[in-house]
Amino acid sequence: MTKATASLPPDLHQWVTRHVSSMDTAAVTDASWPRGDSRVWHVHTSHNKVFVKLYPSTEKYEREVMGCEHATRALAADEAPHLLATDPERPAVILSALPGRVVRGLPLEQAEEQQVHQLAGDLLRRWHDAPEPISDIEHQRIMASVTAQADEAATILDRLGDQLSPAEQDLVRDIARDLPGLAQALPLAYRHGDYSPRNWLWNPEPTPGHHSLIDFEESAPGLPVEDLVWLCGAAWPTRPDLRDAFLTGYGQPLSSTEQRALVLLTARLGVSYLSTGLTKTDTVLIDRGRTVLQHMVHTPR
Repeated sequence: MTKATASLPPDLHQWVTRHVSSMDTAAVTDASWPRGDSRVWHVHTSHNKVFVKLYPSTEKYEREVMGCEHATRALAADEAPHLLATDPERPAVILSALPGRVVRGLPLEQAEEQQVHQLAGDLLRRWHDAPEPISDIEHQRIMASVTAQADEAATILDRLGDQLSPAEQDLVRDIARDLPGLAQALPLAYRHGDYSPRNWLWNPEPTPGHHSLIDFEESAPGLPVEDLVWLCGAAWPTRPDLRDAFLTGYGQPLSSTEQRALVLLTARLGVSYLSTGLTKTDTVLIDRGRTVLQHMVHTPR
């Protein structure tokens, strides 16, 4: 995840200095994701290892703070970073560092990868089970978001239907027709919002290994099954062993309603990728969208 030696912006450096000792000898590296909006730095001093995160909006900052607070209630102390300092004016936070490496791209043997996914399932279940109050306004926002996704699918079908196979057209039609009703029948919970291996940390030592979670700037109340969309679209179609391991850790199979909603939410993301890719002539998004749609056509729903 760490990319290159860097320096903090001067005003941010002054703020961090008030909270982190030995900043005069700190080693700073840029740890930002290539396509992310937030800026992240790893700061390593003789006394501390921390991450400094600068957000593009107050909303993402507030979600990170609330996500960290939720993690303290839902997870063990070493399974998520701790807030060491916050500044809503910048907006920025300082987070404790956790042992381990980002799972995405790690050369794991099959058994170890299955172990990581099982632990990820267990962690997510505890994350979802920790209660948070969800107001009527939040409930309306969630349902409006799902309806907007269904409407987007209908619009894309009208515009790009001739570029979809008959089976893909039927799937997108199902999204537009069925997704809002399915959402009404599903429970709500506090979701992570970006639950994928790029936000999982894995430390194989000490045995049997340790799994932890980072990056809460997309966390918010929503449908728990939304946290499975990346896995459903990118990992499980070619690795059913990882699906089995994850759901074993999660502790319960998906209900028929959850499974259908998951497939439709994942397909909605795929057709959105495809639409954006065709509009921008982005072959990466086009290929990603077509792959997800093809997988979802063959996934039981």
